[in-house]
Amino acid sequence: MSLQSRIDSLQTRHASLDARLHDEDTRPMPNQATLNQIKLEKLRVKRELERLRQS
Repeated sequence: MSLQSRIDSLQTRHASLDARLHDEDTRPMPNQATLNQIKLEKLRVKRELERLRQS
């Protein structure tokens, strides 16, 4: 997998997590554990994106 395709894949994953976060957050009774899990995963993806962009 090339660097650019990995970055594209991570950007898609980040957008997907953002949508999931929004969906969960707008539910009548959002699950805090799920919200925290999604936020942590989103942060991991963001850090990986930043690392790849700097290399």
